[in-house]
Amino acid sequence: MEGKIIALIEDVLGIEKGSINRNTRIEDVEEWDSLMHVMIIGELENRLSISVPLEEAAEVESVDELMKLIEG
Repeated sequence: MEGKIIALIEDVLGIEKGSINRNTRIEDVEEWDSLMHVMIIGELENRLSISVPLEEAAEVESVDELMKLIEG
């Protein structure tokens, strides 16, 4: 599942595959702004049926934190 989530993030951001990993911090990815963050959360639900509360997602600062939120 981790690979699918990372691939989705890269796809939504329109960046090269392999650019993102679990240790990637949002602030380190130029394309990952607040609008893209909301789009990623929406696509997680649309494409992968993963529901992430937007309030909690707003606090996420890295891919690892997003994964932990998803994994519960």
